[in-house]
Order: sequence, then structure tokens, then C-alpha cells
Amino acid sequence: MSKAINLQQKTALLRQFFRLEGRAPSYTEMLTLFGYRSKNAVHGLLARLQQAGYIRKNRGKLALTTRITGMVKLLGAVQAGFPSPAEEELVDTINLEEFLVRRPEATYMLTVSGDSMVDAGIHPGDIILVEKGVTPQPHDIVVAQVDDEWTIKYFEQDNQGVRLVPANAKYKAIHPKRSLTIGGIVRAVIRKY
Repeated sequence: MSKAINLQQKTALLRQFFRLEGRAPSYTEMLTLFGYRSKNAVHGLLARLQQAGYIRKNRGKLALTTRITGMVKLLGAVQAGFPSPAEEELVDTINLEEFLVRRPEATYMLTVSGDSMVDAGIHPGDIILVEKGVTPQPHDIVVAQVDDEWTIKYFEQDNQGVRLVPANAKYKAIHPKRSLTIGGIVRAVIRKY
């Protein structure tokens, strides 16, 4: 168990290094990054990371896999209207985490249950990325604790106070009676098909 946790911590450090530097660390940099005193310890860790699919070696050089970089090929655009001829061409690679997450230190994910936000395109089973520490503006979708219960709704405020509005006609707006704590603003919705 401790080796798995240790490996998870090391991969998190590699991701952080890659985000900051845009490359894999050198063996010397890994000594500092992982708090090791010998390159032999680094070699042992790299063998474990390679076996787990986090890195690969190409002609003796270390390469981070998409399990660390999170990069996916961006092949162009597709029309959502009438079909048009399209050719596959590599336009760029993007890191989904960097694309979706503005502030990693303030972002968390939740799995949605319930159907009160379906008309906003948020369905049961979707994963939402939530940024905490931001003041909500009217029409923001927020995760909020209302009178000791958590929910996801549109944030609305006027001279009568705050109300949380669902995106489903089956439900009514919620007016906090005792307490309201904003847990964060929804920044992205992820759905697997």
C-alpha cells in the first residue's frame, strides 16, 4: 500500500514539474524533486514508473506518457451543421487539464446525481470541475451548501436576497432559510459516452 501511495506522490510531482517546465526532469533534477540522495534510487523509481506506464524510454532518453502529460492530439475542427469534406491533420496537442482547469490548487471534481440541472446540460453521472474561492456572479452555476444540504444550481441574487435556481421545470428555486455556503463555481462538465 505504501509503495502505491509513494508512486502516486511521485507521479504528482512529475506532473507538477511538467506543467512548470514543459519537459521531463533530468536525473539530477529528479534527485531534488523526489528527495533522493543517489541516482540509483532514481533508476529504481523510473523502472517502477515505466512498468506502470507513466514513462517510456526511447533510445535511452526518458519520455513522459500521456498518463503524466495529459496531452491529446488536436486534429482540427468538425462542422456540427451540414457535412463537409475534412482531412485529418495534426493541428496541435493540448493538455486537457490545462485546458479545463484555471487554478489547479483551487479545483476539485464531483460526480453529479439528480436531474435538477439537465436543461443546463448537466446530467446524472457527469463529472463537474468546481473552482473554489471565487465570488459567484448572477447566472453562475454553483455548488452550494444550503441549510446543511449540498446542491448544484444557478446562483441568482436581487434585492430580495439569494436564490438557487434549478435548470429543470420539475423543481422550484431554493431560498436559504438558515445558512448558505458557496463551495465553488462550476467551470466544466465532463461526460463519457
